[in-house]
Amino acid sequence: MRNRIVLAAAAAMAMLTVLAGTATASPSGTAPAAGSGRSDTVCTDVRLSGSLPVPPAGMSAQQDVSVGADCVPRLGTVRLVPAPARSAVRAAATAAPATTGRQVRSWSEMYDCCNILMTALYTTTTWDTADNQVSNAVTEVSTHNNREPWNAGWSVKTSGKTESGAKVTAHAEFSYQGIFDATGAWYANTHDTSVQLNGDGTAACQFDIVLRHTFIGWNSVRGCS
Repeated sequence: MRNRIVLAAAAAMAMLTVLAGTATASPSGTAPAAGSGRSDTVCTDVRLSGSLPVPPAGMSAQQDVSVGADCVPRLGTVRLVPAPARSAVRAAATAAPATTGRQVRSWSEMYDCCNILMTALYTTTTWDTADNQVSNAVTEVSTHNNREPWNAGWSVKTSGKTESGAKVTAHAEFSYQGIFDATGAWYANTHDTSVQLNGDGTAACQFDIVLRHTFIGWNSVRGCS
């Protein structure tokens, strides 16, 4: 049994060898006095993009992306790890669609330098296959936004999904007004996730995050299982 598990993990890792991501950013000035309180360089128009395949059942592909020096995002190694339990994935707060067949989950999370989850977009998709065709695809979308006392913090401006044949796309926009910026015009996060479903039961997840302003040390976690 142990040898069988090792061989399965090794085969799954081979799927990840061609994975790549892109990330762009541009430096700006310092944040306003009402901002984060840091005097470090502020990064503007940060874009974090990449893709992950859906690994074998029971496993998840996960990648960390951090904003490094000079606002240059650093792509972490794609890791193959045991799939999180339903309670560990916030998307599971939404009941899974009642269909039989294949299921894939994606998560796109954005953390600050203190490792506080600020914003996130989650999807859970199930579908059937017949004659190498995708059918009965159903997707549930959920979000997370960190709130602060006195009705402040991150807010969801809009979220939704588009299902077009064998491709599902989810979109969420977040705004911020609170302790670190009272104007509400400084921070904004946008998450986009696409899941490509295949008739052979496989799938792939594509991620895209755009940050209006960010600081060195902010980081994203994206995953597909």
